[in-house]
Amino acid sequence: MHQPPGFKDISSPHLVCKLHKALYGLRQAPRAWFDKLKSALLSLGFTSARADTSLFLRITPQHTCFVLVYVDDILVTGSTTAAISTLISQLDTSFALKDLGNINYFLGIQVEHTDTGLHLCQKKYITDLLCRAKMQFANCLNTLTTSGEKLYGFGSDPVAEPHFYRSLVGALQYATITRPEITYAVNRVSQFMQNPLQSHFKVVKKILRYLKGTLDYGLHLSRCSQLPLTGFCDMDWASDPDDRRSTTGFCIFLGANLVSWASKKQRTVSRSSTESEYRSLANTTVELVWIQSLLAELQVPQTHTPTIWCDNKSTVLMSQNPVLHARTKHIELDLYFVREKIINGQLNVRHTPALHQIVDVLTKALSSTRFLLLRDKLSVISLSTLSLRGGVRDSL
Repeated sequence: MHQPPGFKDISSPHLVCKLHKALYGLRQAPRAWFDKLKSALLSLGFTSARADTSLFLRITPQHTCFVLVYVDDILVTGSTTAAISTLISQLDTSFALKDLGNINYFLGIQVEHTDTGLHLCQKKYITDLLCRAKMQFANCLNTLTTSGEKLYGFGSDPVAEPHFYRSLVGALQYATITRPEITYAVNRVSQFMQNPLQSHFKVVKKILRYLKGTLDYGLHLSRCSQLPLTGFCDMDWASDPDDRRSTTGFCIFLGANLVSWASKKQRTVSRSSTESEYRSLANTTVELVWIQSLLAELQVPQTHTPTIWCDNKSTVLMSQNPVLHARTKHIELDLYFVREKIINGQLNVRHTPALHQIVDVLTKALSSTRFLLLRDKLSVISLSTLSLRGGVRDSL
């Protein structure tokens, strides 16, 4: 312990402050802890990734090591078991740590090793959430059928406990980490946090009942010999009945694996479907460029030009047309941003029929058949359909 800067007593430098609160509970404690851990990793030859400051890399001709940090939960992986064991031993000299061996549970996410890759699910987290909502004995739903269902900011009575509603919706947002198919429904109920109504709470219960019926479902990551970046973008034009803003969504695949997705309401009202679609394309491009920079730091080669598939022909043509039309003045920055990537050969924008648009599940309410079809395309599958195996030691 040392006297903090600005409060040093020069006449008594050996004195320290008496703490009335645990150091771990102070606001500056996480930053102080991260700085100490960062200094230790940098001294061991690691570098902090520019795309994600919580990721540390050490790439040498002999081995490769990655360290992912979330407060005091640390995930370590590398190209050799010897390199991982050496790193753990070096960290053990500076910190009190516990080696948990092969990864099976991290930040509420259960990891199962299968014959073809990894299966990520949040069965325990969702079970605890159902108990908190007192719905552990509720009837199950095998599909999240919301076709034709609209949510309004009026029309029904307010919920009795708004804090309870906000708590459940906040917990559902974390569940979308391994359940991308519920992202659109969670996005819709998240827009009424300030004044939740009974109609909104009814949809929250429907989501929970669906999760109860699909507890062992999760995101499956499989091995791939080729790792091209492929994106899909879409929107539901003027879908919000309260303010007529559009809902935009995208998903990005690395090889056959879904690595990034989003569903959100656009910040401004779009005067046409093409305008709304182009904003969605620009948002997808931003995310794809970030993933490219991260892969470059991880030294994952990209032999193919990334492609974004869009089901709006006018948007595809506008992205490749060098003429700036007068009707696109209000989206001029998005227009030039995407077009520059295309001109430089960093991006391809292609048209896909609406029937093959995967992002529909992230932008609009679907029928039961369509929902189940797109859920499978997002690689959200049941653990019972996969064969398990022993994994490689890769966690701390």
